[in-house]
Amino acid sequence: MLIALEGVDKSGKETQSKLLLERLLRENKKARIVNFPDYDSEAAGAVRMYLDGKFGDKPDDVNPYAASVFFAVDRYASFKTEWGAFYRAGGIVVADRYTMSNMIHQGAKIEDRAERRMYIDWLSDLEFNKIGLPEPDIVIFLDLAMDLRVLLMNEYTKNTDGRGADIHEKDLGYLRRSHECAREVAGLFGWMRIEAGRSGSLRPASDIHNEIYAAISPILPDNV
Repeated sequence: MLIALEGVDKSGKETQSKLLLERLLRENKKARIVNFPDYDSEAAGAVRMYLDGKFGDKPDDVNPYAASVFFAVDRYASFKTEWGAFYRAGGIVVADRYTMSNMIHQGAKIEDRAERRMYIDWLSDLEFNKIGLPEPDIVIFLDLAMDLRVLLMNEYTKNTDGRGADIHEKDLGYLRRSHECAREVAGLFGWMRIEAGRSGSLRPASDIHNEIYAAISPILPDNV
């Protein structure tokens, strides 16, 4: 089983992925977590160069098809060397980002909706059919309001003096477009949407986790 957690930056994907893994392990499920991009992998070299601004200091300097291939190669290498055998043997894989992140972040570069849908169809065919990556059994979309997201990003930048921020995180206009695209695509494909923040603040992580677990528990395999 493959469970993908998606959302904009600072929406709590890493936290919720870890909480979900811990819950599954407590219940004696055979589970593991994978994170994308896998910055420690040699296969993520082009991803690092792209996000570091080596191909241009703005996200739109690299067209969505080229950028998508960078991330797809990273996922393929991870699947082949890290978790593919575990998954095929019946394990539960929790993915902190997956193919849908390309739909969100690269799809945001395409203004025309019909053209964007063509890109998404191309991406799905590339990763799930041509490359052969498994499709998620469920996608959990952590939806964080843009004003709260900007607040958290500003706090992150302040605490790090801007170090570590990639070209996506530095471009506020691009972040807004990514958020709009994420909501559109989530509705298009029926992702499980969970509000990550309410009333101007993040929801308690435990509340979000319980909502996530309630969504996946009916489809969890019994014999893992």
